[in-house]
Amino acid sequence: MISEEKLQELQQKIHYTFRNEHLLIQALTHSSYANEGKKHGKNNERLEFLGDSVLSVIVARYLFLTYKDLPEGELTKLRASLVCEKALDGFSAQFGLGEYLLLGKGEEMTGGRERPSILADAFEAVLAAIYLDGGYEAAQKFVLGFIPKDLDIKHPNKISDYKTVLQEIIQQNREERIEYVLVDEQGPDHAKVFTAEVLLNTNVIGKGVGSSKKQAEQNAAKEALALMGYTEV
Repeated sequence: MISEEKLQELQQKIHYTFRNEHLLIQALTHSSYANEGKKHGKNNERLEFLGDSVLSVIVARYLFLTYKDLPEGELTKLRASLVCEKALDGFSAQFGLGEYLLLGKGEEMTGGRERPSILADAFEAVLAAIYLDGGYEAAQKFVLGFIPKDLDIKHPNKISDYKTVLQEIIQQNREERIEYVLVDEQGPDHAKVFTAEVLLNTNVIGKGVGSSKKQAEQNAAKEALALMGYTEV
């Protein structure tokens, strides 16, 4: 269990004080810890789900209001560069988030505190906890503290977000819809392997495997793009 001293230290670092510290503790609890032994407590996966959406709205709103002349496609790419795993891993490193996570023994032994997928998910979970505890304004203040003021709007990250590229292509036809489905999950908590499929309407157009759900979805989108002839990605 994380000590009260460590909780206070983290809150000082993120410049937010929780009224309900249980939300913060849940945000820091990885499934490997919650499932270990007889703990069976709440983990941060549901918070991560919420945080992913809150993050997207905050970043999209900020870019929309800040870069008034950028077209939709450029805004989409810029947003993708700020909400991808690599970016969130970097944000979490700014306040040493990995140091405060509650991990199972297996995850601890295999370097879970430094694993980008775990840190990115935990960042989103902490964001969701702030959102539930303090509302949208508090969540927005937290997120905007990590966005660089000198964004390179002409050269956002090289294509690392295959889902965004695929979405841009598909949305050219408003009647088409894509969906990502998790079809398999194997291995222990500290070394899970996920398999995801991307469907165009009801047809599978790509399949991907990864050490996180997000990575599996990215690899599924990458395969779909390759099959569609977009070899540059």
